[in-house]
Amino acid sequence: MTVIYNVKLVESGAITACEIGIEQGRIAAIEAPGVLSGLAGIHGVDGEGLYLSHGFIDIHVHGGGGFDFMDAGTQAWHEISAFHLRYGTTQLVPTTLAADREGLLKALDAYMACRDGRGDGAQFLGIHVEGPYLALSQCGAQDPRYIRRPERKEYEEMVERCPDILRWTVAPEIPGALEMGDYLAAKGIVACIGHSEATCEEVKKALLHGYTHITHLYSAVSTIVRRKGFRHAGIVESAYLFPELTSEVIADGCHLPGDLLKLAYRQIGPDRLCLVTDAMRAAGQTEGESILGDLADGQRVIIEDGVAKLPDRQAFAGSIATADRLVRTMVWQGGASIPDAVEMVTATPAKILGLDRQTGRVKAGRKADLVLFDEDIRVRKVFRDGVLKYDARA
Repeated sequence: MTVIYNVKLVESGAITACEIGIEQGRIAAIEAPGVLSGLAGIHGVDGEGLYLSHGFIDIHVHGGGGFDFMDAGTQAWHEISAFHLRYGTTQLVPTTLAADREGLLKALDAYMACRDGRGDGAQFLGIHVEGPYLALSQCGAQDPRYIRRPERKEYEEMVERCPDILRWTVAPEIPGALEMGDYLAAKGIVACIGHSEATCEEVKKALLHGYTHITHLYSAVSTIVRRKGFRHAGIVESAYLFPELTSEVIADGCHLPGDLLKLAYRQIGPDRLCLVTDAMRAAGQTEGESILGDLADGQRVIIEDGVAKLPDRQAFAGSIATADRLVRTMVWQGGASIPDAVEMVTATPAKILGLDRQTGRVKAGRKADLVLFDEDIRVRKVFRDGVLKYDARA
């Protein structure tokens, strides 16, 4: 048995001194200090008084370390997973961008070719298709050339091509989107509202057609609008009004200021709000230029002020964040406790995807995907399947 001792477990809203026993890649026991480390024949790992939690789960990520999931071939996928593991992410959901049919099928085929991943990177849980069925007025950094209405033949082909599609982001107000929501729900795919101009009334209708989650709240989604003098609530207000809706925020400190992070945290709560990076290939880069999407056909972006921007600097183009930055930002700017911030990047995303019986918590019998971090929420060690995969001192 490997025993990680001298750690503070962050789990289920609490911080508890404990020891973690690991056998055959799984958590064998969680005990009080001294119980396991005093056993004969164990391999001890000193946790140095660090915090320990389940590995971070990022359910919306486009790339990192110089690579994008829209790049051709499987090398990019492996490099991205290895990059994010170093920042505490042990499981992630690769995310596509709006593209033509061939580009989307290429991305799905790449996922299927490497979905089992490599031992040195984060595990792929499934894939997130973001678009191309979006509102053109809210396309954000999605390439407007590829925005279109849902076509049943096309999305059915994609689901048949890749049975591991976990979530799909659609603007529910566009023609054909409600029918698509019914289809996704029947297939067990999480139907998400995003890049959308939907009013609160349209969100209500979408809820009846299987939509349950809001993609990057406040970013590329509607809020209060006036039509012929009358005000209408939008997607942002719907996130607060409807308890059956879950939401995600890009908590990089740039996409949303601290005040909005505090509002979402307090009013939606850590059980319905999760943190995502929405990271693009320049994650880990601090300045310069990059490409959002496919290297051959993507959009040029500028990296500055801690975020990726479109060339005219009028809009962001995905983030350069890593998961540890999300936790720091929610604690330092969003007013969250460390246990709540960790909950929003572990148990809550697992629950949103319907995977909470398998992952997201540190419990006996589950995979030993663990991250150790310090008081400044800097990742020091990462275990995947009980094996130390990253050590900041190495």
